[in-house]
Amino acid sequence: MDIIGRGFLAQNLRQVADRHPDTVVLAAGVSWAAGTSAADFARESALLDEAARRCRADGRRLLFFSTAASGMYGAVRGPGREDHTVLPCTPYGAHKLALEEQLRASGADHLVLRLGHLVGPRQPPHQLVPTLVRQMRQGRVRLHRGAARDLIDVQDVVTILDRLLGLDLHAQTVNVASGEAVPVARIVDHLEQRLGLVAEREYRDVGVHHVISIDKLRRLVPEVEQLGFDRNYFRRVLDAYVASEIAVTDA
Repeated sequence: MDIIGRGFLAQNLRQVADRHPDTVVLAAGVSWAAGTSAADFARESALLDEAARRCRADGRRLLFFSTAASGMYGAVRGPGREDHTVLPCTPYGAHKLALEEQLRASGADHLVLRLGHLVGPRQPPHQLVPTLVRQMRQGRVRLHRGAARDLIDVQDVVTILDRLLGLDLHAQTVNVASGEAVPVARIVDHLEQRLGLVAEREYRDVGVHHVISIDKLRRLVPEVEQLGFDRNYFRRVLDAYVASEIAVTDA
């Protein structure tokens, strides 16, 4: 595969870069769920337009990463499903949905993956878990009351992506997440235990508790059952993240 991008997800995808030569992966663009920059949104739209144009000309499939986070599914009643109408509730969610529609209208062969919250070594500091860890080490963590997030290890995302690209999927949208909505307060509880910290908690507005449906993913990739997506999966993901951060610090 050809990978466009040099960031966190793109770097992790390098391990399967020699596979799926018919696919171009767009792993660049806005990755900050709280982002609202019109300039950043416009740049990603232009990048997608160019990648889709090239794939249409070459007859290759374009893999685009969208979001399954609260910005996309937060206003949906019940689990967020790929085949249901969604009403994005943040600028980031609206932007990603608009890009999905832009890609469909381009005429390029494509696959859209809506991702949960990725976790892994050396991920960008603005993303959820690094932000929580940094705030905790500073002594105060800011939370939205009642908010929940679906965490998924970036290595599991790579495994799932590899399986999905091996299927004959075209013009499809698939949620890639654990299917477990974990209250952010419980994420902080576990991080405190693993890091040996106790941080003051500052609660802000009421947050969003949404569940991402992975029924379609399970049908397409039965192997996800071996990844351990259960109520304690997030603990294992956080344990691996903390261990990796300690290893980097001690190196």
